[in-house]
Amino acid sequence: MRHLSLIVALADHGTTHSAADALNMTQSTASKMLRDVEEIFQASLFERSPRGMVLTPLGQFAVDNARAQLSRLQRFSEEFSARRAGGYGTLAIGAITGAAPDLVARAVAEIKARRPQLSVALHGETSDGILSELEAGRLDLAVGRFSAERHRTVFSFEPLAEERLVVVARAGHRLASGARRLDDLQDCAWALQPESNPSRQVLDAAFDRAGLRRPRDTIECSSILLILNLVQESEAVALLPAAVVQAHVKAGLFTVLDIRPEIRLSGFGLVTRRKEPLEPVALEFCDILRARARGDSQRRTPGRAGSSRT
Repeated sequence: MRHLSLIVALADHGTTHSAADALNMTQSTASKMLRDVEEIFQASLFERSPRGMVLTPLGQFAVDNARAQLSRLQRFSEEFSARRAGGYGTLAIGAITGAAPDLVARAVAEIKARRPQLSVALHGETSDGILSELEAGRLDLAVGRFSAERHRTVFSFEPLAEERLVVVARAGHRLASGARRLDDLQDCAWALQPESNPSRQVLDAAFDRAGLRRPRDTIECSSILLILNLVQESEAVALLPAAVVQAHVKAGLFTVLDIRPEIRLSGFGLVTRRKEPLEPVALEFCDILRARARGDSQRRTPGRAGSSRT
């Protein structure tokens, strides 16, 4: 475990001296341990350069796996301590912002009602971030969608629900009663998520399909909370999950711009690591998610029990 901790510290800090300080050992001990671990792997994990230690391709592979193993050991230690103290273990969940306020929050409330002593950690916001955490072993499962092709080989995906997107502006915005098409919004200020975000990608694609220039007056922000504040305090509009803005709309702070055609996003689902069985509490939480997703779907399509929206 000390060898794994060392190569992670070297990757994070870039020098043997800084890594040794972080692990509370001498530089000579750290250097000897690095020689030992490279002898064990029979490969160089780092290249020595004037700027510090640079990972080789094999080194990057080793460090990624070391991070995952250390994360799993840390979570095992925490859960073991909780069970020894009479608790019911831990559950770490990642969720995209569009699913967290509604489906995931209700599922968490239900499992906590069943298991009051279960320690639940809920992480968000974007698919990129939560899938990185899931791959590193810091999460048990995630509710989101793939944002890169490689995710299909790393994770399993089970569809749960659709995520409705809406264009919003502050109450009293000059377009509150006028905007109907994308070209009405072309010259607006926009608060946008990064280009890697699926919501941003479908917005860009909508402008492209309409033969329109993409917005130029933009603020790019990875935080949904900051985007909400920008919309509330400025003339910027934003494309956000309906579940996220619901409270703002009800409070009269936001107005939904009725854009046609509607901008659609692929559904989100349950994401787990391939070929890695879930713990019983995680399986129970998955069952709760599935049941609640089915119930939501049936309420949206009255008279068609068991069917899904198209």
